[in-house]
Amino acid sequence: MTSREQLAWAIVAAPAIIAGLVVLAPRRVVTTLAVTGALITAGLGLMLGVLELRSLSDPVVGKWIVVDAAGALLVSVVAVVGLATVLVSPAYLAGADSSLSPAHRQQHTYFAVLYAFWAVLLAVPLVGNLGAAWLLIEATTAASALLVGFSGKARSLEAAWKYLILTSLGLGVALLGIVALVAGIPGGGIGALSWRALSTYSSGNQSALVAYVLLLAGLAAKIGWAPVHNWLPDAHSEAPPPVSALLSAALLPVVLLVAWRSEHALAPVIGVRAGQDVLIFFGLVSLAVAIPFLWRSLPWKRLLAYSSLEHMGVISLGIGFGTPLALAGVAVHIAAHAIAKAVGFYAATPLVEHEPRATEHAVTGIARTYPALGGVMGISLGALAGLPPSPLFLSEVLIVAGGFEAGRSWVAAATALLLALGFLGLAHALLETTVGKARRRDGAHPRGRRTLAVLGGTSLVLLLGLSAVALWLPGSGFVDALLRGIS
Repeated sequence: MTSREQLAWAIVAAPAIIAGLVVLAPRRVVTTLAVTGALITAGLGLMLGVLELRSLSDPVVGKWIVVDAAGALLVSVVAVVGLATVLVSPAYLAGADSSLSPAHRQQHTYFAVLYAFWAVLLAVPLVGNLGAAWLLIEATTAASALLVGFSGKARSLEAAWKYLILTSLGLGVALLGIVALVAGIPGGGIGALSWRALSTYSSGNQSALVAYVLLLAGLAAKIGWAPVHNWLPDAHSEAPPPVSALLSAALLPVVLLVAWRSEHALAPVIGVRAGQDVLIFFGLVSLAVAIPFLWRSLPWKRLLAYSSLEHMGVISLGIGFGTPLALAGVAVHIAAHAIAKAVGFYAATPLVEHEPRATEHAVTGIARTYPALGGVMGISLGALAGLPPSPLFLSEVLIVAGGFEAGRSWVAAATALLLALGFLGLAHALLETTVGKARRRDGAHPRGRRTLAVLGGTSLVLLLGLSAVALWLPGSGFVDALLRGIS
């Protein structure tokens, strides 16, 4: 077993062990234990990313464990977002007035389920088998549904049930596709679903294409692609803000990675063009459906949720174009979206303290009444809008250029038009939210001003760093590794 394989097992085991310890720990040490475990887990995840960068030409590919460039990228992103989520969770819990568990067990329950969710999220990019990936994605549904409904309020419980039912139905459709693939792979059994074994499908390319479409249509419900995204705005807006960050910045791209690997693995059977066409279809539809909502005045978390729909569509288009420029854009987009979206959701906790009506109404002029909070929200929304020098602006340019490079001129042109419309909608929301008409605030300045400053400063530095990376990435060995995948 290589050092990267051992590290992969440790990355999954660490949060799983912490989840168990949190349940048993005395109440006074739960937060300290959770923060310590988060630092360890994030450190392991980033260490794997560094090791993979040094071994791009030699990915680890086994029946059950895979460590490649795309997987290392997602593990690093999930590790960082998970760490930040744990660090901001005490502030949420301090102001939570209700939960599914008794008050004296609130912290135990929250951190135990959060760590279980985090452990599974870290496992999905590392699993070397489509069947095992499906099981892990199903496990994320159970854990995250509990977190979505954690407050115990009627709307949160309704959102949790909607999320649970719709995504489970989608995963049922994906399972049909997986069963069809198993039937056509020599040897059969779950071992036949390793990423490399999928290319040995022998029942014909038409039946393989049907199985692939079923698989991606089912995963679409979990990724949040239109037209099966209906759970996304409710779940993101009703979940605790730290959980919303993990859902949007980590869960959606992690499941999208499974779709990406499936397309790459089945390309020899169904054809490269056919596999990419399905991804481009979901990407264009998602982008088009998101635009009208981005032009509306929406509550802060709901606006961020519809932005997730837009950005998952952009990533899907980049993977579908499949050129070096497009995949460089995909890598930057995944990381930058995670940072911008996470910090935006983290800002929701102090926002609701500052203006309680923000849970149900759009807010305006926050920078006029609370400059630090308005600044953090502005950084998030400006980056998500693609306002230069946002790395998301550069990644979108790379993806559109990759579309023209791939010979898909009309799709690339349509993508550019839709992105421009999305920019106008989010730019308007940015101006209104930060420097628009200031209203009388019912709430006082919330706690944690220092935390807000650290969040804003750290996210700004990371986003500017990613802008520099976006200029360097095309033509790099990392992009070459993304093109090769796990073949």
